Amino acid sequence: MYCKEVDILNPTGLHARAAASFSRTANQFEAEIIVKKTEHEIKEGNAKSLLSIVTMGIEKGAHITICANGDDEITAVETLITLIKGGFGEV
Repeated sequence: MYCKEVDILNPTGLHARAAASFSRTANQFEAEIIVKKTEHEIKEGNAKSLLSIVTMGIEKGAHITICANGDDEITAVETLITLIKGGFGEV
């Protein structure tokens, strides 16, 4: 299992468009990918599920952990981290 932490930079957090891009990207990988949000209360969701990501309520400035388990786990996590650090084209 490979995990990495990142802060959400885009102004509207992981709203519908960004969450769709995130889950679409996650679905390109074979690894199981989980997103964890630990601020205020612990929430965990399937990175490949748009509904799961949207319902987590991940806002700008949120600190999340992305964990993947599988043959392409490192590439999966690093690709999602790059997507987030790029602000989904909104920053």
